[in-house]
Parts: sequence; structure tokens; C-alpha cells
Amino acid sequence: MCGRYTFIAPAPAVEQRFDARFAEPAPTNYNAAPSQRLPIITNATPGQIQLLSWGLVPSWSKDPTAGPKPINARAETLAEKPSFRQLLGRRRCLVLADSFYEWQATPAGKVPHRILLRDEQPFAFAGLWDEWLDRSTGELHPTFTIITTEPNALMASIHNRMPVILPTRSAEQAWLDDGLGPAAHQQLLVPYSAAAMREYVISKRVNSPAHNDADVLTPAA
Repeated sequence: MCGRYTFIAPAPAVEQRFDARFAEPAPTNYNAAPSQRLPIITNATPGQIQLLSWGLVPSWSKDPTAGPKPINARAETLAEKPSFRQLLGRRRCLVLADSFYEWQATPAGKVPHRILLRDEQPFAFAGLWDEWLDRSTGELHPTFTIITTEPNALMASIHNRMPVILPTRSAEQAWLDDGLGPAAHQQLLVPYSAAAMREYVISKRVNSPAHNDADVLTPAA
């Protein structure tokens, strides 16, 4: 799964990397967590970086406070889940990040790891998004979820899932391309190259989303 990540790259570098502009300022986030508003690029407005809440609320939901708000969607079963099947065809997004966290189960307890690209550059998770309309106010509430897949060789010793990281700019553009069908989009949802990633153990301070500062990135002693 993917339950925490970072977004700490400077805004100008992010805009240049993804050829898109921020619709509103996005704060530096060392410990991005579910329910927070975080930067994404949707297939509907690919030239704009928007802030959406992490935790999907389907447009057809009658009460957004009653049901689950999935933060992850399994790539292998997207076509089988009502919450995700239609979104694969019409509402895909890039979730912007520069590293993520995962907890490894050990006899001594869960150990947090930070995982990032070897070049330490920003990247995009493949995601799905939707909008829920509050009919009492007319206000739209956009949300998103991150797609996960089987782990690569680096991740396998840490967890049995990993987020889908789109490997190239062309793959990101293809994921947002409405001209491609669901089968072509599904083919993009594969594990990222382990050779292009690295990881290290960090402090358990990261366990609490309240700890949102550079210290959570420090390697564990």
C-alpha cells in the first residue's frame, strides 16, 4: 500500500518537470497523509496542478462521511470494483511526490523506510480522482486515490505492495490521455525499476502525521 509520502521539491522545479502550473500554492509536506489536500494533475486539466483531498469519495456516494474513503486502489482489480472501474476510463490523475514511506514488519516491530528515486527527482504516482457534489450547498469536493501494484525487488523485502510510479514523461502523458482505452492504461500499471530506486530506514517520528518537518527524513541511528 501507500499511506504516506513527501512533496518537498520547490514549486518552480515541479512546474517545469510536469509542464503545469499551480492553481494555488502547495505547502512543502514531509509527511503527506490521508485527508490532506495534496498536489495532483488530472486528465481534465493537464496543464494545472490542483490540490485534492487524499481518500476517494465517489461521485455517486450518498453520504461521504459514512462509507470508506480508499487511499489506495489495486491495479489488478480496478476493472472489478464499482468505485474504480468508471474512473479508470474517465478520471485519471498524476499524484506528485518525491519519496514515499513504507513500514516493514519485523520481530521487533514495524520499521519505517523512506523510498525515493536514485536521482532524487520528483515523480508521479498513477492515481484516480472523482468529485462529490454537496447538493445542499452546490459545492464540489474533489478527491483522489493512489494505485498500487506488486512490489519490485527492492520493495519486496519491505512490503507486499508498492505504489505505481510512472517511469517517464511519455508514460505520464499516456496515463492522462483520454484517447487511449482502459486496456492501454492498465498496461502502464507495473512496478517501477528497482535499480532506479533506493531506500533507507528512518526514525519512527514519521509514524505521526503531526511530525511534518525535515527531521523525519534523517536516517535512523
